[in-house]
Amino acid sequence: MEPPPHRHNAGRIARYAALPLLCVAPLAFALDTAIDGVEGEVKANIEAYLQNIEATEYTPERLASEIKRRSGEAMRVYGYYEPDISVTVDTKGTPAQPKDRPGQQDDKKPGGKKSVRIKVAPGEQVRIETLAIHLEGDARNDPPFRRAVEAFPLAQGDPLRHAPWDTLSSRLSAKALERGYFDWRFAQQRMEVRPYRQSARLYLDFDSGPRYRFGEVVISGSHIQPDRLEAIRTFAPGEPYLARSIAEYNQRLAETGWFGSVTVRPRLDSAQELAITPASQGQSWWHQATGSTAAKTQQLARSALGSAMQLHRRRNTRLPIDAVVTPAKRHQFEAGVGYATDVGPRLRFSWDQPWINRYGHSLNHDLYLSGPEQRFSGVYEVPLANPLRDSYRLQYGIKNRDDGDTNSLEGTVELARRWQFDNDWVQSVYLRTTYEDFTQGGESEKVLIYYPGIQWTRTRTREQRFPVWGDRQQLSLEYSDTAWGSDAQFFRLTGDTQWIRTLGEKNRFVGGLGVGAIETDDFAMIPPSLRFFAGGDNSVRGYSYESLAPRNDKGKLRGGQQMVTASAEYQRNVTGNWWGAAFVDTGDAFDSWAPDDLKTGAGLGVRWVSPVGPVRFDVAHPFDDDDDSWRIHFSIGPEF
Repeated sequence: MEPPPHRHNAGRIARYAALPLLCVAPLAFALDTAIDGVEGEVKANIEAYLQNIEATEYTPERLASEIKRRSGEAMRVYGYYEPDISVTVDTKGTPAQPKDRPGQQDDKKPGGKKSVRIKVAPGEQVRIETLAIHLEGDARNDPPFRRAVEAFPLAQGDPLRHAPWDTLSSRLSAKALERGYFDWRFAQQRMEVRPYRQSARLYLDFDSGPRYRFGEVVISGSHIQPDRLEAIRTFAPGEPYLARSIAEYNQRLAETGWFGSVTVRPRLDSAQELAITPASQGQSWWHQATGSTAAKTQQLARSALGSAMQLHRRRNTRLPIDAVVTPAKRHQFEAGVGYATDVGPRLRFSWDQPWINRYGHSLNHDLYLSGPEQRFSGVYEVPLANPLRDSYRLQYGIKNRDDGDTNSLEGTVELARRWQFDNDWVQSVYLRTTYEDFTQGGESEKVLIYYPGIQWTRTRTREQRFPVWGDRQQLSLEYSDTAWGSDAQFFRLTGDTQWIRTLGEKNRFVGGLGVGAIETDDFAMIPPSLRFFAGGDNSVRGYSYESLAPRNDKGKLRGGQQMVTASAEYQRNVTGNWWGAAFVDTGDAFDSWAPDDLKTGAGLGVRWVSPVGPVRFDVAHPFDDDDDSWRIHFSIGPEF
């Protein structure tokens, strides 16, 4: 169904504003309609045109006239210009007697409930006799414009429909702004309809003018070295203008974390800015493209600027780009409180310094406190040629853990080189030094190990708070040798993958698989941080946190040399932000790749999509536990 051509924007707003009223239309508008003679989209469009008539404000005669007028307008956009429409109004119930309005000539007062029957003889449909569409200017050889014209669905001899014609005009003007044709105009845009001959002539001459190119980039307000910002620029001076490149550069500047606000826009003449700003919009076109905010600009009709723009066309089509930024706060603090059945109450405090010098170096610290574990860590990052993709990282931290059979004090320093590729994979090559004083299952050791490693990770999600689609993969390889002074020799591999997919709007599937292995001749020298354990909220539900692993002669957990876990979960939306879940998990940690059996748990759960992220509550039953009990799992946060 199509709104009247002169109401495209106002009508859209009016329809949204009227939604609450439409829900009670039979009471508010007191109009029942029955339409005969047309079907499908034509009938639906007539109904749309009539849906906001306040029948109680009309006498039967005036109501019939208004319905006939609106029905004719609704049919015209489908090429029916001379329909025969008859309207019968049947007043039901006791007429209301509102107070006469000044100047009312009709002695009959508006009635109450009204029933309307509309009989339509659509007549012959207007057909296209002449169709002339021409491109002028540089757009004539620009493929997106040619494709837009070639995709126009109407041809000579076809029934006239207004919507494709209006869509083509909007598409050409939108592409002009997207692709840098700022002097564009319609040299001719006419629809000549001759109802008495059932014919229409359509003429459209689109003159794009020259295509502008990127000029120099002027950055103001920045505290970072200019070459750092130039390295992430998505265009070069002299390249053809693309609005998408402006938006991407705006986004990249924001992603650095160096700036509190970012606005990137072309430097247009005032007449051009006014001409390309739609009068019905509250923001300028470049702010919509980049997502930044700005005060409203005075609006002028394009028709009032048409001739002036012809005189005002610039000879120089190099378009300077202005980037206005403000520094981000140098010190940013954040505190959070949470709870999970694995660790109980937990507290986190972070202190981030997104920039500490003009080269864009950053320094972040994190303090985590829970009953079984306390840790403090820091990351010093040095961006390289491409600040968003390449960097050196110095990471350090200290962690204390006291959880059942594990007691450990660990200190770590790591130097890493990081690359991020176009396919979203992130590669890190690192050298790590770890000192750990631990007691595992009653056996104590102190080890100092040096080991290089390489890691590949990729995380993709849609809708961060509660992803409807996403996946995460991770693979790490590490090696340590006594030849360079380490107290332990080993080769360690870990890998995991998780997936989120949805079917329709109410069915969500979550799956995961994790593996790990460490090869060593002296397992006693491997610290707990490198051994494998399974069980818990994010592993095998139904079993307590890291309770699945080989045990020593005393029955205490020793940790395993291998591990495998798998999980499958189905979620169903119940209402609003509430989802039900059914799941099954399996896995174990062991000392050989041929475990007798894997430990399995299954259960039901509830998911609440809260403002701070998903809240998960699960009740799981362990099928391979001697106690044959049920276990509750509670946690806050997304799956990955």
